[in-house]
Amino acid sequence: MELFHPVKIGNLNLNGNIFLAPMADYSDASYRSVCFKCGVDFTYTELISSEALVRNNQKTFLMLERGAEEAYAVQIFGSSPETMAQAARVVLEKSSCECIDINCGCPVPKVTKTGAGSVLTREPEKLYEITKAVVDAVQNFSGFRKDKNGILRPYDSPVPVTVKIRSGWDSKHITFLDCAQSALSAGAAAIALHARTTAQGYGGNADWSQIRSLVDFVNGRIPVFGNGDIKTPQDAFNMLKETGCDGIMIGRAAQGNPFIFRKIKEFLLTGNVPEISLKESISMGFEEFNLLIKAVGEHNACMKMRGRFSSYIRGFDGAKELRQKLVQACTKADFERILFTEAGL
Repeated sequence: MELFHPVKIGNLNLNGNIFLAPMADYSDASYRSVCFKCGVDFTYTELISSEALVRNNQKTFLMLERGAEEAYAVQIFGSSPETMAQAARVVLEKSSCECIDINCGCPVPKVTKTGAGSVLTREPEKLYEITKAVVDAVQNFSGFRKDKNGILRPYDSPVPVTVKIRSGWDSKHITFLDCAQSALSAGAAAIALHARTTAQGYGGNADWSQIRSLVDFVNGRIPVFGNGDIKTPQDAFNMLKETGCDGIMIGRAAQGNPFIFRKIKEFLLTGNVPEISLKESISMGFEEFNLLIKAVGEHNACMKMRGRFSSYIRGFDGAKELRQKLVQACTKADFERILFTEAGL
C-alpha cells in the first residue's frame, strides 16, 4: 500500500492519513481551518474538559465549533466514566464533529493531578471503564444532531470513539500495550500513540519502535496512528515506512507552519517538497488572523497572533527583528504595518 492513502475509522471514511494533533491553546477552529486549506486530512480540537462540558460552560462550548471545510474530532478528558459519558452526549448535542477522541496522553500536571490525561496509562482498567462509558453513550445516543452544514438529521450512524495514549508513565512503566488492549476491549475505533512517556513530557526522543510494536499488537483490528518527532516530510515518510502505522499526527511542527501538510503529501506522492515564500507564509497567517478576529474579537486575536506570527516567520531572513516588533502589536493595523510594510512585502 502507498504510504499516503485513505483511512477508515469506524464508519468514518477519510481521504488521507495525515492528521493535525490536538494542541492545548493552539488547535482552535481558526487554525484548523488554515491547516485544511494546506492539505491536512483530519484534525482534533484541543483537549476539552468533560467537567466544563457537563456544567454548561459557555466558553467551553466555543471550543466545539467547526472550522471551515474541515473533518474533525472533539477531544475530551476526564477521570470519571459517568462524567465522560455525559460529556460525550453534550458533544453530540452541541457539535457536528465526526469523531470523539479520549485524551489519555496529556502529561501536564494540571490535567494529570485530576486523574485524567496520561495518568490513565498507569490505570489500564480505568482507561477501559472510561472508554467503554463513552462508547456506550455514543452508541445509545438518540434523536437528531446537526451535520457539517448545520442541518438536523437523525442520529443513525454513531460517531467513532478513539483513544490517544502515551508509551507509559516513565521508562520503568511502559504500559501502552496494556492500554491498547483496554481501548480495544472497550470498543475504540482507533488508537493514536505519542511514543513518549509522561516523564519525558515533550522532551527527549520519541521511540518509534513502540509504534511498530503497537501496530503488530493490534494486527489490523483498528487503525493505529503515530505521533512524535515528525518535523519534516522525510520524518513523515520514515515513520510511516518504519512503523507500518495507518496514519500520522503532527503537532508542534505544524505551529505557524500549516504548509507542512502540503509538503508531506507532495513528498509522499512525488518525492518533491514545495518551497514556501515569506510572503505566502505571512498571507496564510493573516487568513488565520481574520478568522480569529471573527471568533474572538480583534484584541484577543492580536494577543494570540503575536506568538503565532512569530512561528509563521520562523526560519526566514530578518525573523528576529520582526519578532521583536510583533510582541508590541496591539491591532490588526500594527501587524499589517510590521509584516507587510516594514518587511518590504
